[in-house]
Amino acid sequence: MLHWVKLKKLCVKYFSEMRWYTLLLALAFYSISSWLLLFLAEEKALLNISDYIYWLIVTGSTVGYGDMSPSTPAGKLIVALYIIPLGLSIFALVIGRVASWVSYQWRRGARGLKPLNVSNHILIIGWNEKRTHQLLKLLIKEKLDTPENPDIVLCVKADIENPRPSDIDFVRVGSFNHDEDMDRACIESASTILIDNPYDDITLTTALYCSKRNPKAHKVAYFEDETLVGLLQQHCPEVECTPSVAVEMLAKSAFDPGSSLLHHDLLDVEEGQAQFSVDLPASAQELTVEHLFMGMKKQYNATFIGYSAPEYANKISVNPDFADIVKAGNKVFYIAEHRINNIDWNSLSL
Repeated sequence: MLHWVKLKKLCVKYFSEMRWYTLLLALAFYSISSWLLLFLAEEKALLNISDYIYWLIVTGSTVGYGDMSPSTPAGKLIVALYIIPLGLSIFALVIGRVASWVSYQWRRGARGLKPLNVSNHILIIGWNEKRTHQLLKLLIKEKLDTPENPDIVLCVKADIENPRPSDIDFVRVGSFNHDEDMDRACIESASTILIDNPYDDITLTTALYCSKRNPKAHKVAYFEDETLVGLLQQHCPEVECTPSVAVEMLAKSAFDPGSSLLHHDLLDVEEGQAQFSVDLPASAQELTVEHLFMGMKKQYNATFIGYSAPEYANKISVNPDFADIVKAGNKVFYIAEHRINNIDWNSLSL
């Protein structure tokens, strides 16, 4: 009895650690030996290769349609004592291995350990719990209203799993400045990079690294300490820095009640009017601010609020004069209930 227990443990250990190639060899041995035994039993109706493969799979998995079966006494014994028991064991091993592999791959994806294959995506670097949850919620809402519908990738160092597995891709890294780690997040092909960490020094070094790895991407960094904004923009003027504005909103609301509610409404795409932006395409003619303001209000019920030119990085002309000219390549900012796609720019001058 003791020897039987040892043999059972050995078999369990061996089969649990069985490699794919070992499983394939066992499957090949099972198929060939079964065919030879049926050949010796003179089961001629089952020996045709196509019929045999179909019958062996159906029988070995115990589905048993009954449309083909052994007819000789020896063939029936072979099926009952060899083909079905061994086939069921191998079938269970294959199903178990496949299920284990699928579960392993899913777990790797949920834990952020798999490399991604995405491009022109929005890459979020950092984890701030509730703030990041809210950021993801807003980004998912925003991307549904854009023609590009870009992928969203969250890259973190925190020991967490994908907070929204059905909506975003997820990567967990050891460092935001390590090439191999960040390559898994496809940093060089990202169109937008948002950097928001609990610690400003990590945000600063990450922004410098991202500027080196992907100088063409639109980069936005969030800082609690505004003194670091100037330091970053000295080295990377193309990075859009967003400081904390909680104190400013508090002071503004003291003298202009409702200001914080107004700004919250303009930033929240789920409630009321919101602020959007769009580039004036190369095919559009130059427009005066007057034409833009009047045309967007009449045709799209949108309010033009300002514009920016590429040559003046991080500077926006808000509430400009009617006579100002907005050229192709300028970014137009407006307020509307929804993002407006496919604007007929040339009709605005009429």
